[in-house]
Amino acid sequence: MVIVYVLLALAVLAVLVAANWYLWRRLFRDTTTGPGGARRAGAVVIAGGWILAVGALVAERAGAPFLLQRVLAWPGFLWMALSVYLLLAVLAGEVVRPLLRRVLERRAPRPAAVTPSPVPFPAGSAPSAEPAEPAPPAEPAPSAGSAPAAEPAAPAQPAPSRRLLVSRVVAGAAAAAAVGTVGHGTYGVLRGPRVKRVTVPLAKLPRAAHGYRIAVVSDIHLGPVLGRGFAQTVVDTINSTRPDLIAVVGDLVDGSVKDLGPAAAPLAQLEARHGSWFVTGNHEYFSGAEQWVAEVRRLGLRPLENARAELPWFDLAGVNDVTGEREGQGPDYAKALDDRDTARACVLLAHQPVQIHQAVRHGVDLQLSGHTHGGQLWPGNFIAAAANPTLAGLDRYGDTQLYVSRGAGAWGPPTRVGAPSDITVIELASTRA
Repeated sequence: MVIVYVLLALAVLAVLVAANWYLWRRLFRDTTTGPGGARRAGAVVIAGGWILAVGALVAERAGAPFLLQRVLAWPGFLWMALSVYLLLAVLAGEVVRPLLRRVLERRAPRPAAVTPSPVPFPAGSAPSAEPAEPAPPAEPAPSAGSAPAAEPAAPAQPAPSRRLLVSRVVAGAAAAAAVGTVGHGTYGVLRGPRVKRVTVPLAKLPRAAHGYRIAVVSDIHLGPVLGRGFAQTVVDTINSTRPDLIAVVGDLVDGSVKDLGPAAAPLAQLEARHGSWFVTGNHEYFSGAEQWVAEVRRLGLRPLENARAELPWFDLAGVNDVTGEREGQGPDYAKALDDRDTARACVLLAHQPVQIHQAVRHGVDLQLSGHTHGGQLWPGNFIAAAANPTLAGLDRYGDTQLYVSRGAGAWGPPTRVGAPSDITVIELASTRA
């Protein structure tokens, strides 16, 4: 098994090296005329970017000093996103490259053909077999008072070849597209999530609960990049919707309570008639789940660790994330859902969409999840869709409905492309109304 992991790691490393060599070649080697500072600088930028990216990942997982995490996180994680879109843009440029070259060839002026004129000979003479040596040109005598002859003009610099020109145009366009994409995606995250409203009809919901509002937020990912200011934005956005209940469905943090306790403090300001509830996500188990459960309880949230609460019109249940199985704290559906009144509607908080299959077996009416980020960085949505039964939005599995939020924050690069962040207000609708 160890050999398999080693071979897999070597294969991934080989792909990364090949991809970055290709980037360096197209962006720096093909756009310069010879070895020099530009090519060396390009190699330093690409290699240095990945050193920072790997350092940011290792520092976060190893629990390095928080200051070091913050120093590495911004440039390292942004380079990860930028390199993805540089590669995609340069690959797209391979399609444009031959077309641009043809356009330049068609527009290039063609040299006119020169026809040599015959040389006349004097009457009665014949051309000599040996060409006569040309007489040296006579130097004009300088006239009185004339100015000295001007120095000969320096030779004009040769224009870049078509291949070099095409390489520069494609590389410049690729760099601009990648920077613009990452910049826009980063601004979208830092600006804060937008509110999304979804109506979910439940057959068992009594008429008195028609219009009940649940604010669902997942994947806030407080850490070395998204801190207290971002948490305050999320809290203010949730409170502005005036929900009846708030559900925080995992991946709140990427770090310890010691480092991120101050960043999470604004959660104490959450306001809802029936309180704020919390279940763990996979990243809580990378960050000290027990300590975070205690911390969110201190902040006023109510953790549902394989537990259920009977609210006035429906049951609210929550299960731990499947990652907790490594620590003996995995999901226990029987503990959370057995012995309940099945005539009452049941809403289950479970971080990962894959937990829907157990929810169906236990007769849950609605499961609220996150985890996928909607793919976060296109084309990552195709990978996330293959790994999860539902990527984002509302779906139905038998008699059980599943809603998956794209999440409020971002993991790794503070960037989203094609998967905008959201806080969802679920409005429950009674079919009896």
